Amino acid sequence: MRSPKVLQRKFADFWRKYRTAHSSVVGLAFVIFLVVIALGAPVVAPSDPTKINLDREFAPPNQNNLLGTDHLGRDMLSRIIYGARVVLLVGAVSTVIMTVVGLLVGLVAGHFGGIIDEMLMRITDAFLIIPALPLILVFVAIFGPSISNVIIMIGILSWPSLARIVRAETLSIMGRDFIAAEKAMGASHARIMFRHILPNALSPVFVYAALGIANSILMEAVIDFLGLAPISVSWGFDLSIALSYWTRGTWWMAFFPGLFILLTCLSFFLISDGLSQTLKAE
Repeated sequence: MRSPKVLQRKFADFWRKYRTAHSSVVGLAFVIFLVVIALGAPVVAPSDPTKINLDREFAPPNQNNLLGTDHLGRDMLSRIIYGARVVLLVGAVSTVIMTVVGLLVGLVAGHFGGIIDEMLMRITDAFLIIPALPLILVFVAIFGPSISNVIIMIGILSWPSLARIVRAETLSIMGRDFIAAEKAMGASHARIMFRHILPNALSPVFVYAALGIANSILMEAVIDFLGLAPISVSWGFDLSIALSYWTRGTWWMAFFPGLFILLTCLSFFLISDGLSQTLKAE
């Protein structure tokens, strides 16, 4: 097991290389900012995001409501702040599901090969071929709309590409001499997969996971925009409301949720790019 000093030195080396990609650092800074305001939402937000004030409906950005109000007079800034909680929760948890499933399928398929590999890859292909939206509609119809089901849906729809990446890495590692030595010494399948293959296959997983969070955020926004989940405080839901009142000139109702979706996804794309460049350099 590595000592804390070794881990600290490795992290310092990693950060020194990562920060040379300035755009990735900007993306990381924005994500940290989102996490802070999401965790501190009760303190940071000016008001309750669900509080209705019909006296201030459709108010444009002003000194009392910096980002304006919606059709029910709800403060848009507060809804953006609380919406960050939903976005980060769905993005993070669905990506964990995606990563766990993708890693397991990819490792097992690449390690065992043969009929097991063939079966798992055909299942993976099936998930890749099926359009996401019809599958979401079926899932919602069967299990009902809820935030937990949204997270599960996104996680289930996102793992196939990662499984293929991990399988390719596993096949590459399986041909190395140290794997042959482990097999000769009678190492178990679990030891070979999780002790030797997994640590050497993690680099592309980290890169893809950052992309996965961005894709999960986009998918969550689409689900909320279509009204397939009962999440009343979310950026996608606010966009769907704004569409109904677009002809009234309430540009801020669509602009700010859309802007934060764009910036958040762009930030995770930049983080992924920075990770890719840094891990290749090591």
